[in-house]
Amino acid sequence: MWHPPANVTEDPALHNRGPVFTDRIDAGKQLAALLSGRHKSDAIVCAIPAGGVPVGITVARELALTFDVLVVSKMTLPWNSEAGFGAMTTDGTSMLNRALIDAIGLDKNAINDATDSTRAKVLRREKHYREIIGKQDMTNREVILVDDGLASGFTLRVAIESARSQKAKHVVVAVPTGHSASVELIAAECDWLVCANVREGMRFAVADAYQQWTDVSEGEVVQLLEQV
Repeated sequence: MWHPPANVTEDPALHNRGPVFTDRIDAGKQLAALLSGRHKSDAIVCAIPAGGVPVGITVARELALTFDVLVVSKMTLPWNSEAGFGAMTTDGTSMLNRALIDAIGLDKNAINDATDSTRAKVLRREKHYREIIGKQDMTNREVILVDDGLASGFTLRVAIESARSQKAKHVVVAVPTGHSASVELIAAECDWLVCANVREGMRFAVADAYQQWTDVSEGEVVQLLEQV
């Protein structure tokens, strides 16, 4: 039986169940209920594009909190654009999965190429998004990092490091669903982790927590930000 770390909050009624959310909006509302103590506080909700944006906007609206985005992107494998071996933010914060790199024998040139293309991607997205939404100052404020799920945890580990480098007072991670092993990993790196639907087992996919699941395009992110 899984025992959550002391700084983890979940909804026990949703443990090991799926699908438990209608869509990302519903997930955001259920997540906000677990974060109700932050209602109208000074905290900033920082969503991780793309899938975290509809969840984060919903959390911010439900709790009357300031909203922002923190752009993070996976560094993907040359032969599989869905699989990542690291992640990077626009401020240059990055992390590589050395165990995976060694296991697959990824060479230095491939790593450098992926790093360069990822840097260009996050800077392009940041520029685009900042034309719509201003950047919030994290200094001495609580930052709530929101994504639509927690699988390997690499993206959120980089986001946490970025928030701390920007002098956030407290870093909270809030996700609708997550694998128990990754929840434990990320909980050790943040001040508080909120995950409504914690699931255990060998197989885990974020999409399995949702009745309606589609990828969120960059265009959809822009449309959502224009409504904030």
